[in-house]
Amino acid sequence: MKTLLSFLVFSCLSIAAYAQGAGLVTGLVIDKNQQLSLPGATLRLRPGNHYTVSNQQGRFEFLGVPAGRYTLEVTYIGYEKAATDVDVNAGANTVANFGLEAGGISGREVQVLGDRLRGQAKALNQQKNNPNVTNIVSADQIGRFPDANIGDAIKRIPGITMQNDQGEARNIIIRGLAPELNAVTLNGDRIPSAEGDNRRVQMDLIPSDMVQTIEVNKTLTPDMDADAIGGSVNLVTRAAPNGPRVSATLSGGFNPIRNRPLYNGSLVLGNRFFGQKLGAVVSASYNNNDYGSDDVEAVWAMDDKDRVFTEELEIRKYYVQRVRRSLSAALDYKLNSKNTLYANAMYNWRDDRENRYRVGIKDIEPEYDGNDNLSGYTGTISRETKGGIDNSRNKSRRLEDQRVQNYSLRGEHLIGSKVDLDWAASYSSASEDRPNERYIEFEQEGVPVSLNLANPRFPVATVPGSSNDDLAFNSLSENHDHTRENELGLKLNFRFPLSVVPGQKGRLRVGSRLRLKDKKRNNDFFAYEPVTPFGNLSAIPLYTADGKGFQPGEQYNPGSFVSKQFLGSQALNNSALFEQNADPSEYLAVNFTAKETITAGYIRWDQDFSSRFSMIAGVRLENTQIDYDGNIVEEEEELTGKRSVKSSYLNVLPGLTFKYDVNPNTILRLAATTAIARPNYYDIAPFISSVADDEELAAGNPHLKAAYAWNFDFMAEHYFKSVGILSGGVFYKHIRDFIYMYNDQQYTTEKFAAEYPGEKNPVPAGESWTYKQARNGNQVKVYGFEVAVQRQLDFLPGALKGLGVYLNYTYTKSSAEGVYNGDGEKRTGVTLPGTAPHMFNASLSYENKRFSARLSGNYAAAYLDELGGSAFDDRYYDRQFFLDANASFKLTRQLRMFGEANNLTNQPLRYYQGVADRTMQAEFYRPRYNFGFKFDL
Repeated sequence: MKTLLSFLVFSCLSIAAYAQGAGLVTGLVIDKNQQLSLPGATLRLRPGNHYTVSNQQGRFEFLGVPAGRYTLEVTYIGYEKAATDVDVNAGANTVANFGLEAGGISGREVQVLGDRLRGQAKALNQQKNNPNVTNIVSADQIGRFPDANIGDAIKRIPGITMQNDQGEARNIIIRGLAPELNAVTLNGDRIPSAEGDNRRVQMDLIPSDMVQTIEVNKTLTPDMDADAIGGSVNLVTRAAPNGPRVSATLSGGFNPIRNRPLYNGSLVLGNRFFGQKLGAVVSASYNNNDYGSDDVEAVWAMDDKDRVFTEELEIRKYYVQRVRRSLSAALDYKLNSKNTLYANAMYNWRDDRENRYRVGIKDIEPEYDGNDNLSGYTGTISRETKGGIDNSRNKSRRLEDQRVQNYSLRGEHLIGSKVDLDWAASYSSASEDRPNERYIEFEQEGVPVSLNLANPRFPVATVPGSSNDDLAFNSLSENHDHTRENELGLKLNFRFPLSVVPGQKGRLRVGSRLRLKDKKRNNDFFAYEPVTPFGNLSAIPLYTADGKGFQPGEQYNPGSFVSKQFLGSQALNNSALFEQNADPSEYLAVNFTAKETITAGYIRWDQDFSSRFSMIAGVRLENTQIDYDGNIVEEEEELTGKRSVKSSYLNVLPGLTFKYDVNPNTILRLAATTAIARPNYYDIAPFISSVADDEELAAGNPHLKAAYAWNFDFMAEHYFKSVGILSGGVFYKHIRDFIYMYNDQQYTTEKFAAEYPGEKNPVPAGESWTYKQARNGNQVKVYGFEVAVQRQLDFLPGALKGLGVYLNYTYTKSSAEGVYNGDGEKRTGVTLPGTAPHMFNASLSYENKRFSARLSGNYAAAYLDELGGSAFDDRYYDRQFFLDANASFKLTRQLRMFGEANNLTNQPLRYYQGVADRTMQAEFYRPRYNFGFKFDL
């Protein structure tokens, strides 16, 4: 690969040195009135088939243009056309800048574009001119305001659904493929994961007002990172403006679930300096959301007579505060017409504080009479408070401190008249710190339990006659969990003309990529025994909650718990008050270190066969080298050693994409591409963990292979002059070595000896334990189709011209082969976890010069979320429908007021076990309301 790259670099420089008869044309395309860049503009030099597209900063370039006189034309959906004459001289750079007027989209009638339509126009122009299958939206297009995170915006895009956490969109699923199979980048740089055991990027970490554009790449080109089987989401932050820019937002709202307020604020400042050479923009955002949730969770079991019952039920009440702070800056410096440098920085910091009050009735066992008839149930009742130390950071709550930061330096350079060189260096880091997290529990064992399963969607378990006097102290603990992941990235790319079709445009791109990743999880856990016994629960300061207003139903009565103030005030490190004991069973097995070195090189050839028909062909080589360390833990708390794994593998990833312009507004795309998905960190970490009390064994799998996929896509798109699109397409993915969680509930000492020869056997002879391990399946097939329409109804009369519609539907189906249950039997009819069969978005908007409003609905059907040991144990994510509304009114040219309401359907987060009626979790959040002002200069 090094030899090939050296040869291509030498060829590029040789071409540059001898390109005597050609010149360059460069320039900038902006909105004339707003002085903002217009990415995705189409520019053509006539005569001839010379064309190009403006980049994210609105800049464009023509390489190797034969000397002569040309007319340079620029077109942009939603804007008037523009043209100018240019003279190209050999070896020289001709600069041409454009300021476009918005409008001119309804025949001779000039229609003024509002803020939402301007954003929509930018997105559609980029989507139209991208070579691969993409969906692009802008923050203005979505029409949402600062309290929405990136996940809330992304869920509107065709083929995408989101998994929620505490009522906020967090994990992204693209075309039915789980979050681990998708990539998330910031300005093209990978975002690490702040979670401890996987590669998921938390989409609720970044406020939507910090991002200018969201790009969802559903097919890859050879110059893109390959680990994105589902797709790659690129978050593009604000670029420096072309003149002064001041924007500020201030809002407040209300969370009815806990009758608490929310606050938002953001600020954007930008300008150009030193004769337009230096551009700078800084952004800041603050969001404080104090809310909570009401939750019921259940675990279902089956007795020897195939009678289904609830073996565990929990009632949970959460108090949650999430505080987001985000800072970003972007600089660009134009050294001269051929050389530009860029610098970007972003820092996101979220504090998540939580108290959870949980009453659990567990270990529920049926009792039978002499005739084997069910006579009742017995179990254990416990009351637990989750909180944290009482200090300025935790505030008697569990604190989850998550931070994501990214810093990058880039350069774009023109060498001679025919060689384009760009490079980038970036550093990204993600961390999660949970200091002084505390739990205290009181319980009572062997109590009669009353089960009401008349409505299995809302099962009820109670312990008649139980009181706080009956619950004795069981446990008190404090833990400190810390995870961090770093990534250093380097890129180098060359591009120069190469065409085999006379008179048609052709480009050859070559490049290399280096990614150095390291991840570490380091947790600890201590149990505390009070020197002076606490006594029963009634002797402790209490927090009491009744069932009034409890969202799953007032039949659930949480009851009394240790107060968060009492838990937070305990001086646990005072040996006169508490006896401290480390509990290695809680952390030894989960701690690990992981290092990955990913080196890549690619060749990409873009060739036009005519003015309508073009192709991208190429191949990418990615080599992955891993070095992981895990712990061997036996008898719950004994660290018996460490296991290490080192390996290296190479993936060859060809790709072929065709694009055909039926006419200037109708495009057909066909692509056959390849991609991979690396295993989760913890799944491949070489650990072994055994918990004798629970008869459970878990192990990492160092032999896991990266999943490899062939992806086939066909898409048709028609773009309306009135800022809209009608599109439809089909897709098919064939994935080999997909990863699933193997669950064996009859794991014996003989099975362990066969799988781990030479290791100490933790499973006693004659017993059967539960064993879990990530494994590779054989293959999975995913296929489906998507349709979308986005249209301004400008053909309607009068004020109705302001109406707009946004509709999309995606159907996805999958089938997996090579999944085995705990008995070693091959399961049939299994779908790929995360594949939602139906996804639908609908939005109706209205906009005129001063007023805009939008009503948006988002639906996703139920889907398999996690495979269990059998179909009875499979976990499903239930269907969900969200309804949101927002509106804004311009008070002056620079100032507008807005309001929004989220989750008007009070959609819960719901999981079920096996069949839809068996609720595993039903968590409610209620709607959320926000009002404020936005200032733009």
